[in-house]
This record gives sequence, structure tokens and C-alpha cells, in this order.
Amino acid sequence: MCKKLKEKTICPVSEALKIIGGKWRLQIINEIGNNKRRFGELKRRIPLISEKMLIQELKHLASYKIINRKAFKEIPPRVEYSLTNQGKKILPIIEQIKMFGNEIIDKNSL
Repeated sequence: MCKKLKEKTICPVSEALKIIGGKWRLQIINEIGNNKRRFGELKRRIPLISEKMLIQELKHLASYKIINRKAFKEIPPRVEYSLTNQGKKILPIIEQIKMFGNEIIDKNSL
């Protein structure tokens, strides 16, 4: 149900989709999971995403505090990504989506 706030109607689903909607964001969150992941590792785990798109999506998720980005002052540079507490709240939703997807796969493979 949408809410009326300050002369404006805000829908919670729309607000959530601004953050996690799109082709790659849930996949990125899923691949990070409860681990720390480096950029190259994420790129290998999601091979169809371009480097440019991965960078954009990581910045987007970091701007909404879904993921943490930790840069180490090393040569060569090293950056690790992990989920924030807010980001970890999305993992059970992803599990439900996986179950739904598996049901569809099982149904269509008969």
C-alpha cells in the first residue's frame, strides 16, 4: 500500500525497486552474500556483466548503503565489497526468488 507523505505519494515497492531493481543488482548482492568479495571475483562469478556495468552497479548499491566498499592502500590496489546490515536483509528475499525460479525450472522441464 502506498503512503501519502508531504504532498507526495510514496509506494514502498517502488522505493525498494529504485535500490535493488534492475538486471544485475540482486545477482551482485547474492554473489557477495555473507562474504567479502573483490572486484575480479565478482566479475568471474557474474561473467555476463560488463566491467563498466559492474562498476556502476557497485557504486549504486554503495550509495544506498547496501554494500560496503573498502579500499586498501596497496600496490596493486585492492578493494573488497561486503554487505551492510541493510544489505543482509535482502538475502532472505533472494532465497525466496531462488525457490520460485527453481519451481519454474522444475515445472518447465517435465
